[in-house]
Amino acid sequence: MDYMLSAQQNIVRNVKKRRKGFGLSQQELAKRSGVSYGSIKRFETKGDISLCSLVKIAFVLECDGDFDQLFSKKNYNSIDEIINEK
Repeated sequence: MDYMLSAQQNIVRNVKKRRKGFGLSQQELAKRSGVSYGSIKRFETKGDISLCSLVKIAFVLECDGDFDQLFSKKNYNSIDEIINEK
């Protein structure tokens, strides 16, 4: 459970940092993304947001491509599998 909370906090921290890097307020991000201001505020304080809203925010912050790698990490059972894949 601690890992989940840590991952959630990292995502929130990264989104907030990126938002500020773009010079956007929470209200401006809400307007550009179509996600309510309340949802953005709740996300940045509690880490709670729908996947749909998170994707909309990611598009505005130009990091939507990061979702392509989510869950794409392959698990290997042996070194042979790694060698043979290349």
